[in-house]
Amino acid sequence: MIPARLASTRLPRKPLADIGGAPMVVRVAQRAARSSAARVVVAADDASIVEACRAHGVQALLTRSDHASGSDRLAEAVGQLALPDAACVVNVQGDEPLIAPAAIDACAALLAARADCVMATVAHPIDDPAEFANPNVVKVVLDAQQRALYFSRAPVPWWRDGGGALPPSPAPLRHVGIYAYRAGFLRRFPALPPAPLERTESLEQLRVLWHGERIAVHVTDERPGPGVDTPEDLERARALWAVGPA
Repeated sequence: MIPARLASTRLPRKPLADIGGAPMVVRVAQRAARSSAARVVVAADDASIVEACRAHGVQALLTRSDHASGSDRLAEAVGQLALPDAACVVNVQGDEPLIAPAAIDACAALLAARADCVMATVAHPIDDPAEFANPNVVKVVLDAQQRALYFSRAPVPWWRDGGGALPPSPAPLRHVGIYAYRAGFLRRFPALPPAPLERTESLEQLRVLWHGERIAVHVTDERPGPGVDTPEDLERARALWAVGPA
């Protein structure tokens, strides 16, 4: 499932931005369709997104415009589709037109293997100090069982004696914004009160940890294609799409 919201402060009407002759949200759906997913559905907050998807043969649902997060939006979509509680739903962000289909499969497979977790997600090592310091790059810290301890926009873990250098061990991890959930948990998610940490960091996954649930993390050396948050990001995505995404 791909949540798509028309409003964006940095890039107006972002889901409909053209990439190689099709709206960005359609490109995301086309990439997702190359995974092992049985079905790809866009959950949109505006009829114009639904119309654009259907014009390109992509299934789309119209959801409420007032959802606080993508997970809340997908919870409504799960209800519209009447998915069974055990169904695995992978949330692929609508601004990831270069998402790797293999990452979708890995995230879903991890959730299937981890009965102790209600969600699964993906991360990769950070090797660039500028990326480590960038608040737009979300970091995740893990426990010994490869479960998320915390997500942050701050440079974590901070090496006390490193003078701002990248910590050697454990290597810092960049969180890739892809999630797998069981449909039953997605139905419960909107009833969980928003967490103070979620509001502080503007990271919805912190609501899950705040309420004592667990998130399994698949760590890979493969870096995702760049997401799109700004006009500069959009131009970069267009250039990469023109030469053919991997």
